[in-house]
Amino acid sequence: MNILGRITAMPALPEPIKGLRELAYNLWWTWNPSAQDLWEEISPALWKRFRGNPVKLLLEVDPARLQALAQDASFVDRCQTVARAYREYLASRPSAEPQVAYFSMEFGFHESLPIYSGGLGILAGDHVKSASDLGLLLVGVGMFFHQGYFRQELSPEGQQREAYDDLLSTELPLVPAKDQEGRVLKVAVEFPGRTVFVTAFQVKVGSVAVYLMSTNLPENSPEDRLLTARLYAPGQEIRIEQELILGIGGVRVLRALGLAPAVWHMNEGHAAFIGLERIREKVAAGAPFALALEAVAAGSIFTTHTPVPAGHDAFPIDLIDRYLAGWWDKLGISRDEFLALGLEPKNGALVFSMSHLALSLTRRANGVSKLHGEVSRQMFQHLWPGLEAEEVPIGHITNGIHTWSFLHPELLSFFEHHFPVGWKENLASENLWPAEKLPEQELWQLRNQLRAELVADVRARLYEQRRRNGETPDRRRAAERVLDPTALTIGFARRFATYKRALLLYTSLFRSKRILRGSYPVQIVFAGKAHPKDDPGKAFIKDLVARIREAGLDDKIVLLENYDLRMARKLVQGVDVWLNTPRRPMEASGTSGMKAALNGALNFSILDGWWAEAYNSRNGWAIGDERTYASEEAQDTADAESLYDTLENEILPLFYARAADGTPLGWINMVRESIRSIGPFFSASRMVEDYRQKYYLPAARYVADLEAAGPGGLGEAGNLAKLRQLADWKRQVRSRWQDVRVTVEAPGDTVSNGHGIELRAFVFTAGLPDETFQAEVVVRRGGGLLEVYPLVAKGREGDTLVFTGRYQPSRPGSYVYGVRVVALHPALSNPREVAFVRWA
Repeated sequence: MNILGRITAMPALPEPIKGLRELAYNLWWTWNPSAQDLWEEISPALWKRFRGNPVKLLLEVDPARLQALAQDASFVDRCQTVARAYREYLASRPSAEPQVAYFSMEFGFHESLPIYSGGLGILAGDHVKSASDLGLLLVGVGMFFHQGYFRQELSPEGQQREAYDDLLSTELPLVPAKDQEGRVLKVAVEFPGRTVFVTAFQVKVGSVAVYLMSTNLPENSPEDRLLTARLYAPGQEIRIEQELILGIGGVRVLRALGLAPAVWHMNEGHAAFIGLERIREKVAAGAPFALALEAVAAGSIFTTHTPVPAGHDAFPIDLIDRYLAGWWDKLGISRDEFLALGLEPKNGALVFSMSHLALSLTRRANGVSKLHGEVSRQMFQHLWPGLEAEEVPIGHITNGIHTWSFLHPELLSFFEHHFPVGWKENLASENLWPAEKLPEQELWQLRNQLRAELVADVRARLYEQRRRNGETPDRRRAAERVLDPTALTIGFARRFATYKRALLLYTSLFRSKRILRGSYPVQIVFAGKAHPKDDPGKAFIKDLVARIREAGLDDKIVLLENYDLRMARKLVQGVDVWLNTPRRPMEASGTSGMKAALNGALNFSILDGWWAEAYNSRNGWAIGDERTYASEEAQDTADAESLYDTLENEILPLFYARAADGTPLGWINMVRESIRSIGPFFSASRMVEDYRQKYYLPAARYVADLEAAGPGGLGEAGNLAKLRQLADWKRQVRSRWQDVRVTVEAPGDTVSNGHGIELRAFVFTAGLPDETFQAEVVVRRGGGLLEVYPLVAKGREGDTLVFTGRYQPSRPGSYVYGVRVVALHPALSNPREVAFVRWA
């Protein structure tokens, strides 16, 4: 057939159940079990077949079935109750300003919309869901990858094969976005020698609208229609093209919608080009580049998600020249000034780093755990020469999870029954999580039930995996007997990257076999994908399969294919122990362990990422310690020994130490402590509120008088003067800072017996105003604690500005000290921005 077009005919729903249509087009149902139950009741087989996609379900179900359900009083009553709850949810959302634009390359809302690869996307999805729960005025911007991320198939030998499925927007809860004139939205993004057209689809996530962009338009060439086909398609050229669409196209989509957010949040460096487009808008409206940069940066936030250097996109300079040629002219600067915004030396060459660009175009940045904040400050310290690592202006907000998306419905009912009134509405309140009062026997029975559900799911998946691979009938039947629903079950599921060390358990085959074949029954479920171009990660998967077979442990260790959100929920809800073995400090945060803890599993993890904050010795176990090692081999050996010893001598005996009624009381006490200590703080509700209080509101307040009503302006004359003053001050200081000199009168090495030391600093100001300068003594105690004390300006001696002061150590110890001068301007954004430093 010569296909001219596609027709999608939605069913005419009977009046009593017409509310199903509005439910289908809002992902609110993904975190409401009563709504999910409705969809599954319509057709369990279709619901499973279509990966829980209600739009596709309504398209394919027999209309007679819908008519029959409309006559079923019980179904009608539940349908109307759920629809009423949905409308009440939307009506009750507060409107918490400011409006925030949240940009992310991937969003993990649900397995039926597979436009996510892993933790970054799931985190973005949880951010949006919790923003809806909290009533934030947030709008999401991302990409509709119409082939999504790959579906993983594993051969019997563990060879990964990537398969891609075409996703039709008309069969998903997506609606074409309309511009302000009511036309189908379309914007243009300039590429070398051509223009690429971009449209967008709206997906509603509770009260939040997320716009997913696509180039799959007839106006584009066949090659350009594929630019938004696959998430993280390999190759630097398509990578920069996708990031130009996300950043530049995303801003233009919001403008076409008539939106002018006060705050712009870049979720990873993929979105850094939004800063360039916003600066271009302001320059086109008449602002000089320096003013436009200050206005844009003041309202922008950058969240970095990885301490792994390879995780930060960087492009060759010739690629930047090809794709961004002419942008320096649009911004009113030189090519060198433009490249300086993202320049990074790497492997002996200069590249253009998207993370460096993001940091240049924002005034607020953060890592995603306390430890990751420290690692990020060290990683990017070179961008702030003269500052100690602790002073680098990168903070942290520890990740959290959307509780309702991952808590098992049975546990939800259990918690509702035993937790105080208001618990659901105040998730971050620790006093509303009295898990120590949860009845031991009931909690243990629930844990047994969830483990049995997991084992049944694993068996069904493994049977289908072996059937698809054409394995023998005996092998397929054996899948129905793997795992023991009463045995301690460990889960390990994450991306197969080498630093995550999936094979750490097999460092010693002798010890791993002794534990797995010992007197205490124990079993492990593995799952995870390797990036299509990550050959070492793929080799890890094959090696894992080989070691399982070599040890003859097929009945106790299972590797499942195609790890997705549905499998993730089953695993975190059903396992007893969640295992995590990254090479510290390479894990930025991690969130799967939070989900497992919420459902009553105990974490057994390296002290990295979020677990370095959460672990209290009573809510799980640590693998290794927080020390550094001379080599990766030494670290692997030490961590493996810690893993074996703890599993063999602590975890297994505690799980099987049973009271007379069969309840492991010691184990359940740890489970209750895990729920109590992890549930409230590691929720996305707390996380998003932290972003609102620490970043969104301060940024919005700072730019409130700088942004005009129109998207390109810079406000009234007074506001423009304020920005101009700041930009001119930076230009003036930058031009003369190389001539600033500092000398010090100091005692050098000395012993302080309670009197401290006297210091005098002499600053040659190079013609800059005296009020530009602040002299400081910087002190570091032997244990690493950094202290900064201002010296007092005492006037001039000739052509130098004099500062004096006394430093008295706050406690005994050995210290090193130095003196520096910094340039500060009262209009610089908060937190304080130190752009100029000179040490004596």
